[in-house]
Amino acid sequence: MKPTEGPELGNHTLLTEFVLSGLSNHPALQHLLFFTFCLIYTITIIGNLLIFMVTVHPTLRMPMYFFLRVLSFLDISTASSVVPKMLVNFLSEDRSISYMGCATQLYCVIFLAATEWYILAAMAYDRYVAICNPLRYAIIMNCRVCHSLVLLSCCSGNVVSVVQTAWVFTLPFCGPKKINYFFCDIPPLIMLSCTDTSSYEKQIITATVLVIFAPFCLILVSYACIISSILKISSAEGRHKTFSTCSSHLIVVTLYCGSGTLIYLQPKANYSQDAKKVLALIYTAITPMLNPLIYSLRNKDVKEVLIRMMAELMKK
Repeated sequence: MKPTEGPELGNHTLLTEFVLSGLSNHPALQHLLFFTFCLIYTITIIGNLLIFMVTVHPTLRMPMYFFLRVLSFLDISTASSVVPKMLVNFLSEDRSISYMGCATQLYCVIFLAATEWYILAAMAYDRYVAICNPLRYAIIMNCRVCHSLVLLSCCSGNVVSVVQTAWVFTLPFCGPKKINYFFCDIPPLIMLSCTDTSSYEKQIITATVLVIFAPFCLILVSYACIISSILKISSAEGRHKTFSTCSSHLIVVTLYCGSGTLIYLQPKANYSQDAKKVLALIYTAITPMLNPLIYSLRNKDVKEVLIRMMAELMKK
């Protein structure tokens, strides 16, 4: 048996492992949930791998597709940091996760989520330059700039994740050890702490504002300039064609920003735990699955290359 309790703190016993309650406690639903999320995870992996392979094609060597490739890698990683453990728990009576395992999962989820959000901001800037300054697009968005934006996004995501994870796991967890969630995340973890977390909740809100709303402001400014440029285009067909290059990105930004804001701006909000789980599912499982569909179905170039690759594969 693994130890579940550690040294005592006052009248409490510190925890050395947690138990994830999962999405549902109903035994009859476990197999259905397993097959549902197994399918979602499979679609996520296959879809994002296809996007990754398609965007490597010589005809798609543009910054937009480079960022899309990075986004696909982050989506695979995000889903893989949460869904496999969730699938195991659907079929297992032992839903425990070690203290270090929980800290590692929290770090990975925050790092990947923050990095993806910064990448989405970089993609908005890319669309701004492409539409508002097309003659200088190749000069401004050169290979060095694109790689620097990705590196900056990863470094920023790492700083955010290290700080948040360290702050959470300096809190004493005295029991109960059951996390009413399907993965280790900040809101359910701080509810298990045996100390006053009000100051930490204020810190979470501050960090959320900085992490989410700073890039969101950049996205808003970028799209304000983009819309202004689109309205100057005389033909309706030209306006539609130009805006279609941004619509996929806007859908993903809305899904990502909406779910993240509702969860982390109110870590102890009054809405039900089931509602919080649904919101968390949006950015950990649903959005990674939908991204390839959103970007491929609404992008003519991606669809053409994908069809060409499929035709070449069938000939072989």
